[in-house]
Amino acid sequence: MVKRKQADDDDSDSGSDVSIVNVDFDFFSPNPEVDYHAINKLLQQLFQRDAETLDTNQLTELILAQSAIGTTVKTDGVESDPFALLTVLNMHIHHQHPSVKAIANYCLEKVAASGDQSFHSTLHALFSQNQHHVGLVICERLINMPVQVIPPMYKMLADELRQAMSENKPYNFSHFLFISRTYHLSPEEESFLANSASRNHSKAKGSPKKSKTTPSQPMPEPPPDGIYTFHPEDEAIRALSLHSLDYKYTTAPQEPREKDAFGLDIRARMMLLPAENFEALVNRLQEVYTVI
Repeated sequence: MVKRKQADDDDSDSGSDVSIVNVDFDFFSPNPEVDYHAINKLLQQLFQRDAETLDTNQLTELILAQSAIGTTVKTDGVESDPFALLTVLNMHIHHQHPSVKAIANYCLEKVAASGDQSFHSTLHALFSQNQHHVGLVICERLINMPVQVIPPMYKMLADELRQAMSENKPYNFSHFLFISRTYHLSPEEESFLANSASRNHSKAKGSPKKSKTTPSQPMPEPPPDGIYTFHPEDEAIRALSLHSLDYKYTTAPQEPREKDAFGLDIRARMMLLPAENFEALVNRLQEVYTVI
């Protein structure tokens, strides 16, 4: 069932050297009949090298078993593969489920190893009691999906959670736990990318053609720790979170990453958001990433 349709804005310009493709994004509830393999691949992308230890097969089945909660994004009808997923799982109700149990232990281990005692004590206390429930937010998409699909997905999720709670379903959370992907750039890599961007900017300014994508502002300052997020919305989540942690995967890469190796040093981020900040997050995403 289509929840809502959103068109990626298309504005052709004969003088522009940039081609823009107009794409309609359809929002669907997760579909157990057709979405299993695509969602499993999105989960493997989310958890990267640690995916096998977290049992994405069973996690996919659990996500599809609660199809009334969550949204997928497709471009070619209900029978096509989803390109993005947003949903939430009750980590208390499903605490004995193999994948949820593995993720809970995984998160505790990562926080403990970081030395963040405050985060670890908070998370351990939440996982050890029965009154407050933690919602595990699963949000992942293909690398070329625009961030503008995210605000309506969160708005739908907020509406679904309100409806579920009005029906006394177990979606009344005290906290939301987010796991996302990041990447690390060394000072040499940051310098190389900054110089490349500067050269491209200079060429664009000297071009006789107009380009609506030519940047008009300076490059942002790099983060002091060299950690960048794949998902722009993570900055809004982290700003409203009680705790956050950037960490490396447990499973080592098949081949050690050498200094001059091609490819990104992919890592992960964990964020714990108090439930009372969830509505503020939804509103913030609507403000920052709304399609104009």
